[in-house]
Amino acid sequence: MELRATPRKSQEKLAEGLIPAVAYHKGQNVSFALDRKTFDRAFRQQGTTGLFDITLEGGETFPALVKTVQMDKRRRAPIHVDFYMVTYGEPVEVSVPVHTTGKAQGEVMGGLVDTVVHNLNVIAPGPRRIPQEVTVDVTRLNIGDHVTAGQIKLPEGVKLAGDADQVIISVLQPRLTAEEAEAEQQAAQVAGLVAAGELSEEAAAAVLEGEASLDEVKAVEGAENTSEPTDNVSTGDSAGPSEGTSQSSGQ
Repeated sequence: MELRATPRKSQEKLAEGLIPAVAYHKGQNVSFALDRKTFDRAFRQQGTTGLFDITLEGGETFPALVKTVQMDKRRRAPIHVDFYMVTYGEPVEVSVPVHTTGKAQGEVMGGLVDTVVHNLNVIAPGPRRIPQEVTVDVTRLNIGDHVTAGQIKLPEGVKLAGDADQVIISVLQPRLTAEEAEAEQQAAQVAGLVAAGELSEEAAAAVLEGEASLDEVKAVEGAENTSEPTDNVSTGDSAGPSEGTSQSSGQ
């Protein structure tokens, strides 16, 4: 895609609607200005993998890729662009987005497809051979399966630039609902109380089966543990003679 540019000097004040830009190549810097709206529209379409032919007014044309874009957060519009020049026919390392296609078997079973790495570093044989994206078919993946960088099929001539063992996509276990998470937490708490001898197995079963709340059974068992048994103990006031008590005789 062609971008028409106007040469500029460093710190030069630009006309309304223009933004400053710099292209770098082996220590050589070229400063110029771009129309903000034109660049914004082109960048949204091509991103950092799209090749731009920058044509300087009254000068040369050179191919370049976007390196960074400084944005105005309030206006959500570009305010400065850094490019790096490339050479036709020479390999170039770029970061391309990773997309998935298909529905994983694990996802059908309730799992979650997680794209761990959203951009993959590759080396293209030339600027015009840069893939816009890499696509991974996840249809056959089950829960617990994953795809590494080395397993991703790349376009002809494109090579992986990073670690082949890096996990790019995983299929995770199903996420617990709020109710399931609460039940799992309560089960762990009940097991801990039983192990500590603070809760009987019968009371624990009642809680886990929903027959009573944990607070209720704890209150009941607490009351039983603090109650004192009543014994029949005879006292000196009891009726009838006791040992050692003299009895009157008819003598």
